[in-house]
Amino acid sequence: MNLSAPTQIVFIISVVIAIIGALAALGVLSFIPLASVWIVLIAFIVLAGGCLMRGA
Repeated sequence: MNLSAPTQIVFIISVVIAIIGALAALGVLSFIPLASVWIVLIAFIVLAGGCLMRGA
């Protein structure tokens, strides 16, 4: 399996999702119905998917 660096847009999307998860953990975004752990996990999955797919 060959890994490649994710594109800049995939990286930015995952960072934004991770920041949303961190803000939800701190209680700033209390209107989000998901637990912050799941939001950060989604950010990691997006980033890992960007590393696994070439050109994504």
